[in-house]
Amino acid sequence: MTHLLDLGISGRNAIICGASSGLGRACAMSLGRAGVSLVINARGEAKLNATAKQIVEETGVSVIAVPGDISTEEGRKALVRACPAPDILVTNAGGPPSGDFRGWGEEEWFGALRTNMVSPILLIREVIDGMMARGWGRVINLTSYSVKMPLPLLGMSNGARSGLVGFASGLAREVAPHGVTINNLLPGNFATERLRDYAGKLGKERNMSADEVLAEMAAKTPVRRVGRPEEFGTWCAFLASAHTGYVTGQNFVLDGGTYPGTF
Repeated sequence: MTHLLDLGISGRNAIICGASSGLGRACAMSLGRAGVSLVINARGEAKLNATAKQIVEETGVSVIAVPGDISTEEGRKALVRACPAPDILVTNAGGPPSGDFRGWGEEEWFGALRTNMVSPILLIREVIDGMMARGWGRVINLTSYSVKMPLPLLGMSNGARSGLVGFASGLAREVAPHGVTINNLLPGNFATERLRDYAGKLGKERNMSADEVLAEMAAKTPVRRVGRPEEFGTWCAFLASAHTGYVTGQNFVLDGGTYPGTF
């Protein structure tokens, strides 16, 4: 006999940001497989539409693609118009450029904070009261394990993402009595385009190819490989499920055991 775990969210509605590729796309696909109706967002319209088409073909759920930049008020409002009463919100944005902090001015810093900290907070503000009024909600922020273990050349990401996690931790306790949970997923090295780009930049400093850097990353990971995006997506779907109402304000590190701490 086959026993299936029902996540209890079939028929729910979700907004997923940065969903055209990488980890955001994996989250959208997993939530679709759980029966969730999706409104997905990314800046690139063609790639986003292709992702929406594939999710519909594989899962049969309703998917609305809303291209746009959520670091703008217009972009955020468009998402909420498409899904005015989301049960699930997954915030996600591509990280700021890597490099030496000495070369970054105020414009670069404010841009990183706007994209990776302030914009997710403002999007949460758009939907949180509705979730509280309905007595159920899940907010999941995709950040980075650099929140716990800052990474070289990623100073803007280290700082901005830590700010979002700090804010979310405080808000999670405020909204918890209303059936709304807020948690953060902190990915390590997953096989995405962004990881390859980062490996290429590290490789230039060390006279190595991107493939050599990626192989080194895998060798240094206790599980001896980088993560698969679909693994990450499954975690996202579980955190969004009906089974996680007693879990909130937490940071879940998905990094193959790389982070050496106990907390």
